[in-house]
Amino acid sequence: MNASQQHGPLSGFTVGVTAARRADELGALLQRRGATVLHAPALRIVPLADDSELLTATEELIGLPPDVVVATTAIGFRGWIEAADGWGHGEALLARLRGVELLARGPKVKGAIRAAGLTEAWSPSSESLAEVLGRLLAEGVDGRRIAVQLHGEPLPGFVEALRAGGADVVLVPVYRWLPPADLTPLDRLLDATAARGVDALTFTSAPAAASLFARAAERGTTDELTAALNRDVLAACVGPVTALALHTRGVDTVQPERFRLGPLVQLLCQELPGRARTLPVAGHRVEVRGHAVLVDAELRAVPPAGMALLRALARRPGWVVARAELLRALPGDGRDEHAVETAMARLRAALGAAGLIQTVVKRGYRLALDPVPGTGSKYAD
Repeated sequence: MNASQQHGPLSGFTVGVTAARRADELGALLQRRGATVLHAPALRIVPLADDSELLTATEELIGLPPDVVVATTAIGFRGWIEAADGWGHGEALLARLRGVELLARGPKVKGAIRAAGLTEAWSPSSESLAEVLGRLLAEGVDGRRIAVQLHGEPLPGFVEALRAGGADVVLVPVYRWLPPADLTPLDRLLDATAARGVDALTFTSAPAAASLFARAAERGTTDELTAALNRDVLAACVGPVTALALHTRGVDTVQPERFRLGPLVQLLCQELPGRARTLPVAGHRVEVRGHAVLVDAELRAVPPAGMALLRALARRPGWVVARAELLRALPGDGRDEHAVETAMARLRAALGAAGLIQTVVKRGYRLALDPVPGTGSKYAD
């Protein structure tokens, strides 16, 4: 039985979840595969059932029906119908929607449309608003009245392209994204990301990414966040729209081919173990993960100070690393090299196998790498 079968492919890794909606579902999927989950919603959803903008847009569309309605999210479309019911406009709105070209951004939106007793005219296979826009522009939008259900934030590129093509665009703001009421978890996640205390951050919406960076800007840590996401912390997005919000901020991302939570988790199951450092040390197979180590397929939890030392040794496997350099690698700004000895003793105890780390008298420590078979030389990575 291999390590991933025993412990789960994400065992030893910490994954940050920024989602407001479906965070429990995503967290459960990650935990079932062994991950430690750090949840910090980057935003909150505020329904606009009592908002004058939504009421005005609804009455305007009932009075002067659109040619096309673009439904972007399931929760937003359901919220619109529910709000209209609350105002006594539910039947009138549904009657109008039955006579228009109803475009659904993806299968979840299709489900919400059909649950309301309606039928969509078309839905893109990519679940991308860019494909919806392409279809509309190809059909021609000049003189057409198009209603767009917003999904928490304005869609300037989408809306502007329609208006530039001559469309009369009516915006339907069903709910808004706002910063979380309690910023403490988000600040902890930002600190953990900057300190490389998480191995990946997951993003399931563009507003969540925008909110995370907005909070970092308020704290003056945008550069630290960007550097962490581009070097050591994997930014995993559910789809290209979400990824674009990070790309525009200079962050590289990964995303699954199918824009769903399940494929997103499966992608992490491939990416994170693939980024782990695996070395043959003193006759053992040692895999250095985020906050734990696999020693011959046995998962060993390691304290943060020990992980810092082990990573410093693994960056130059087989080479002696001086105590002064290891002291700088430890969390905090300690100046006593005895802290290295204490942390090293705890690291050795946590690893549970003798001889993995050698002490080189008056010089420092090194990993006891195995020779490369047939050469007598030490393994070099």
